[in-house]
Amino acid sequence: MKKSRRQKALKIVKELKKLFPTSKTALVYSTPFELLVAVILSARNTDKKVNEITKKLFEKYETVDDFKNANIRGLEKDLSQLGLFRQKAKFIKETAKIISENYSGEIPKRMDELIKLPGVGRKTANIILGNIYGIVEGIAVDTHVTRLSKLFGLTKNSDPNKIEKDLMEIIPKEEWFDFTNRMIAYGRLYCPAHCRHTQCPLKRYIGI
Repeated sequence: MKKSRRQKALKIVKELKKLFPTSKTALVYSTPFELLVAVILSARNTDKKVNEITKKLFEKYETVDDFKNANIRGLEKDLSQLGLFRQKAKFIKETAKIISENYSGEIPKRMDELIKLPGVGRKTANIILGNIYGIVEGIAVDTHVTRLSKLFGLTKNSDPNKIEKDLMEIIPKEEWFDFTNRMIAYGRLYCPAHCRHTQCPLKRYIGI
C-alpha cells in the first residue's frame, strides 16, 4: 500500500513541478519576524487577507521590540479584520517578548525551540525554517495540503501532524519544502474547496 502511495506521490510531485516551476510562499514579508507574524496570522485566514492587513501592520510595527511593546488593545484593533484576532494579537506580542529577551531578537533555528513560541506549531516552524534558514525538517501542512492530500489518497488522516508523517514517508526529502507551496498554489488556482474537479489538471489522481 505504501509503495503504491509513494508511486502516486512521485507522479503528483512531477506534475506539480510542471504546473508551478517556481515555488514560493504567497505571504509578503521583508524580515524573518514579519514572516513569523504573517504565518501566525494566516491560520483561519487567507494569505490574500493577511497580506492586506500586514501591509499597514508592518509600517506601524517595524521591529520585534515594536511588537513586544505594542499596546495589546491597539494591536487587536489592527488585526480586527482577521479571524481569532484577539488570540493572535496575544500570541504575537508574547512571541515578540520571548524572541527579544531570550534570543536577542533573532528567530530560533531549531524546531523544538520554535514550537514552544506562542502561536507556533509544526506548520509555522517548517515554513520559518525553510524560508528563512533553508532548513528542511518536515512538510508544512496547512488547510490546502490537508484537503488535497486526502483527496489524492496520500493520507487517510485528518490531524496535520499525522498527515505530515504520512507525506514524509512517501515524498523525497528534497521535495518537502516546495511540495507545500505547490500544493497551496494548486489548491488556490485549480482546485479550491467545494471544487467539482471538472477542469483540475490532477483530477486523474482522485480516488485511485
